[in-house]
Amino acid sequence: MHRIVLISLMLFALSGCSFSGQSFFAGLSDSASTQDITGSTNTALGLSGSGGSSSKSGNLTRLALAKDQAPKGTWESAPNGAFKDRDYSRSRLDPERARALINAYRKSRGLGNLQLNSKLTVAAKNHSRDLAQWDRISHFGSDGSDPWDRVAKTGFSAKLAAENVGTGQITLEEVIKGWKKSPGHNKNLLLKDATHMGIALVRDPKTEFQTFWTLVLGTPL
Repeated sequence: MHRIVLISLMLFALSGCSFSGQSFFAGLSDSASTQDITGSTNTALGLSGSGGSSSKSGNLTRLALAKDQAPKGTWESAPNGAFKDRDYSRSRLDPERARALINAYRKSRGLGNLQLNSKLTVAAKNHSRDLAQWDRISHFGSDGSDPWDRVAKTGFSAKLAAENVGTGQITLEEVIKGWKKSPGHNKNLLLKDATHMGIALVRDPKTEFQTFWTLVLGTPL
């Protein structure tokens, strides 16, 4: 796994992460300090993310490093002021539009459509919230969880799970364009055996990154 920096727009991305046939553990707590932008403006939904055999309770404190269980070297922060000149007032997420755009791309490559899945959406929301709370980009949660953990915690029994993340992008079109240009992300968008997806956006103006996008793809057993 490596970091990709889109220099022209000062956008950060990680290569897409996919897993198959693995099992892990973890747990994370939801934060009330950010705004979910998924067609509505619900905050503090109290959803627990990540999963397997253990979990934690209580809210994490932003940048409380003593509690941070993400492996060292697996996350990146934004330089101070890197996104201050960008206008995020129109950052919104329409999940159906996201599905339509991704499916159109998959159809152009001869692949089948993805269906929106509520459990994968929960996994995506939880990870975006956690990234926003710690103001970073990573495939690991602050509880040490990886994409497979977060999918398993929702009760989605997966034989395939994959995750794309993006931070600093203003629009859905911008983040999908970036994923297409990144080999790792693009591979996930075009996973032949993927059948379902969940997508989330959290916007937090108190952070350097401002926006935190997560796409989770999966195939049930």
